Amino acid sequence: MTARGYFVSGTDTEIGKTLIGACLLQFLTRTGLRTVGMKPVAAGAELRDGGWHNDDCDALAAQASLAPPQRLTTPYLFRQPTAPHIAAALEGRTIDLPAILDCYRQVADLADAVVVEGVGGFRVPLGPTTDTADLAQQLGLPVVLVVGVRLGCINHALLTAEAIAARGLALAGWVANSVDADMLNAAATVEAIAARIDAPLLGWVPRLQAAGTELTAAALEHLDFSILPPGFRPVSATQSSSAKEI
Repeated sequence: MTARGYFVSGTDTEIGKTLIGACLLQFLTRTGLRTVGMKPVAAGAELRDGGWHNDDCDALAAQASLAPPQRLTTPYLFRQPTAPHIAAALEGRTIDLPAILDCYRQVADLADAVVVEGVGGFRVPLGPTTDTADLAQQLGLPVVLVVGVRLGCINHALLTAEAIAARGLALAGWVANSVDADMLNAAATVEAIAARIDAPLLGWVPRLQAAGTELTAAALEHLDFSILPPGFRPVSATQSSSAKEI
């Protein structure tokens, strides 16, 4: 298994992780790679066309060239849009990291590149003793950090970058995504982050009015993913063999 893999994380929830993940998938797909988007844990689903759907998961799938079953791309899809460990408890389920690793291994066997989107920020609880940082660490993928540009984001970005480094993960690059159209001194804020984070700025996405695939294409015009490292990271069979049934 030699699929390229990236883990997309963010400074918070609702700051554009899915948009940037979709852009990365579109970029990789355009290069001719077989691509898969994964959001292993998603909270907030509605019943459509005879199945449960999550908007973020659907957005990633729309930009991927392969469509593995949802049980592999999103093994933990919860109905209520709340913190995942709470959503799991409400449904009587447990988020099992080895099971997610096994799903990743299976999709990576099919694809040339896999983009994995986290849930919320970098340290969102997944259970009593695990969080998204544990998931990222066990996957071992280079991280693409999405920074929602708004008041307070300098602190959020630096703390998240420190947390990523503390887990021994490579910060492959970061993206500035404008989430507050009225923010003062946005350019100076982005410059301050760039001066303090030892990773390349992959681009600054402004507020855009498009939607769906058009939004992804418009955002991609402001990004340069060509400077990302290859992102190869096989998850070993020993890591995945202990996976439980989902």
